[in-house]
Amino acid sequence: MDILQAIILAIVEGLTEFLPVSSTAHMKFANPIIGVQPSPFSDMFEIVIQLAAIVAVVVVYYRKFFDITRINFYLKLVIAVIPAIIFGALLKKHIDHALGNLYFIAWVMIGGGIVFLFVDSLFRNPKINDEAHISKITAFKIGCFQVLSIILPGISRSAVTIIGGMSQRLTRKAAAEFSFFLAVPTMIAASAKSFWDLHKTHPETLNNDNYTILLISSLVAFLVAVFVIRYFIDFLKKYGFRVWGYYRIVVGVLMLILLWRGIVA
Repeated sequence: MDILQAIILAIVEGLTEFLPVSSTAHMKFANPIIGVQPSPFSDMFEIVIQLAAIVAVVVVYYRKFFDITRINFYLKLVIAVIPAIIFGALLKKHIDHALGNLYFIAWVMIGGGIVFLFVDSLFRNPKINDEAHISKITAFKIGCFQVLSIILPGISRSAVTIIGGMSQRLTRKAAAEFSFFLAVPTMIAASAKSFWDLHKTHPETLNNDNYTILLISSLVAFLVAVFVIRYFIDFLKKYGFRVWGYYRIVVGVLMLILLWRGIVA
C-alpha cells in the first residue's frame, strides 16, 4: 500500500463511517479497484483508520464527551460495548472469513438496503430525545444490535446501532448521537487488538514507512469524518433511512456485477 492508495481509502472511510452504508464494504471493494493487495498491514489499516474517523466524534461533541460529571454516560458506553467485545472474541474465525468474502458483503449490502426501505415506518412516536435519558438496559440492548455489524460485515455499525436506538423509542437524533458515542470505545478496543495481533505475528510491517502512511491517512479520515458528522444528523432527521436503502441496493448490485465479470476479485 502506498501513500496515495492510503489517502483514497482514508477519504472513503471518512465519508462512509457514520453513514448507514458500511465503511467496511466500501473499503473492501475499493482495495482491489485501486490495486491494494491483501496483507496483514492492510487488514490492520482498515480497522485503525476507522478509529481515526471516529475520533471526530470526540472533537465535534467534546463538551458532552468530556463532561466528567456525567459518570452514567461513560458507564452506559461500557455496558453497550460489552456484547461486541464478547462476540468479537468468540466469533473471530467467522468474522475473518466473512470479511474476506466479497460476495457475502455485497449480498449483506443489498439485504440491508431492502430492510432500510421499511425502517422509518416501523418505529414511530419516539419518546427519548436525549442520550441522558437512555437507561443502562437500553444501552445494553443497543449494544446487542451492534453485534450484527460484527457477524454481518457490510451491514453498517452505525446503521444497526441507530436502528437499535430507534427500536427503543429514541428519536433519530438521539439514536445517531448515541451510535456515534458508542463507536469510540468499540473502535478503540478493535484497533488495539488489531495492532497488537499485527505486532505479535508480523512485527516487520510496523516500520517507519507504514507508520507515516497510518499517520497521514488517519488525519485525512478524521478531517473528512468531521465534515460528515456535522451534516449527517440533519440529513437523517429530514430524509430517514429510505434514501440509504436505495443507495445500498444499487452499490450492492454493482459490486456483484464487478465480481461476476471478474473486474474485482
